[in-house]
Amino acid sequence: MDSTLAFELADTDAIGQAALAAAGEVTAVELLDAAITRVEATRTLNAVITDLFERGRSQAAALDESGVLRTGQAGPLAGTPFLLKDLGTALAGAGESMGSRALRDHIATESAWTVDRYLDAGLVVFGKTNTPEWGNHCTTEPLLSGPTVNPWSSTVTPGGSSGGSAAAVAAGVVPAASGGDGTGSIRVPASCCGVVGLKPRRGRASFAPDGGHGLEGLVNNHALTRTVRDCAALLDVIAGTAPGDPYSAPAPAVPFLQAAAQAPPAQRILIATSSPFHTDRINPEVVAAVESTGRLLEGLGHRLEPGAPTIDPDAVADAVAVLHTVSNAELYELAQAHLGRTPHEDEFEPSTWVMIREGFTTTGLAYANAIAAIHAQTRRFAAGMAGYDVLLVPTLLTGPPPYGLLNQPRGTTRAFFDVEFATTGWTALANVTGWAAISLPLGQTRDGLPIGVQLMAPDEAILLALAGQLEQAAPWADRTPPRWVGKTD
Repeated sequence: MDSTLAFELADTDAIGQAALAAAGEVTAVELLDAAITRVEATRTLNAVITDLFERGRSQAAALDESGVLRTGQAGPLAGTPFLLKDLGTALAGAGESMGSRALRDHIATESAWTVDRYLDAGLVVFGKTNTPEWGNHCTTEPLLSGPTVNPWSSTVTPGGSSGGSAAAVAAGVVPAASGGDGTGSIRVPASCCGVVGLKPRRGRASFAPDGGHGLEGLVNNHALTRTVRDCAALLDVIAGTAPGDPYSAPAPAVPFLQAAAQAPPAQRILIATSSPFHTDRINPEVVAAVESTGRLLEGLGHRLEPGAPTIDPDAVADAVAVLHTVSNAELYELAQAHLGRTPHEDEFEPSTWVMIREGFTTTGLAYANAIAAIHAQTRRFAAGMAGYDVLLVPTLLTGPPPYGLLNQPRGTTRAFFDVEFATTGWTALANVTGWAAISLPLGQTRDGLPIGVQLMAPDEAILLALAGQLEQAAPWADRTPPRWVGKTD
């Protein structure tokens, strides 16, 4: 495909690209070749770390030959090129390093349930994106594959742990890519890269075939997109449960794509520009972005009141730290089984090694107490939201942070999260409570860097409806970074 047309397609979202294929204006192979052209043109971003081009071509060719795209029954995303985060979305037969040097040669033996759903929907998987080791960091600069460059500026992180996916979407390489979120790992990179990032409510999608949940329910998988409708359509793809799942979210009243297009009834929205943790270092530009969004929502007929639910910040930080130490100890065992020997300390990131070592000595009682603390703080949070439907808060307390801040060892896991939460603020509360949360690119710093604004609610449908309203009221589609694919100025 001509590179000019390949770059022009970067402006078209996933649903739009699938519609072109359904109309016969392009083939799935042509859409894929265009995406590959864009990957090659943005290699210096280091967003895509594993090429699965031939696998993608085989899938795209099969879609074209079957004729299913032209029947109109293949779904709203069929034929669209798609990238998988190299963590949490295993693809059978493909590499799965999870950002770890200890797993650099690891190959997945079976596909994740969500990946099977993506393939069933006709999304053409053709690569994997960069991620920090085991998703431990809210930045993407692993020693294994090197840092991903934020398309907005090479001086600030694209966020993490879904930073490779966010950078690829922000630069126009693909309209959407998968992500995962344990303390903000979808929403943080969405904010840093100026894209849409939704963390679904707990239980929305399955962790089959081998898991019941991640980090005792803190982790949820979904995607990074440029448009709200793509976000909604992708959630429709993965929503559901597999046999044996320990719990599930209730089925939506209408498909999420339909919910995103509907004007919601007036909502009671609590707005906070403070942090739930011990910090008063909130960038005034972030505060201004949240307040501006509040005025937009009021203009759309919603009722806003200042305030915020309160939690015990130390209890939350302690519990999150304990859950991460145990998770890292489990992943150490995976590395040991893969290598067939005891892994060496220098095969892990320094901050990972701190978590691993603490995980070796974390007691069962400490782990049980951490889970109990998570549940207690969830109830406290929910009580604080009584009488309100939605919480409006910053995504990050700052603009996109510099490299080298959110991946450093701090002596203890708790100290590590103290530094993270001083930057991320509210994001972890959605993971702790199991609430849905979405980051929207509704602000900018004076230097032109993106600022995300976050909406939280018990369910995704209302967030997508509000996001659709805000997207129409304050469009962001034409706001592209300096390193947008194909830019020559």
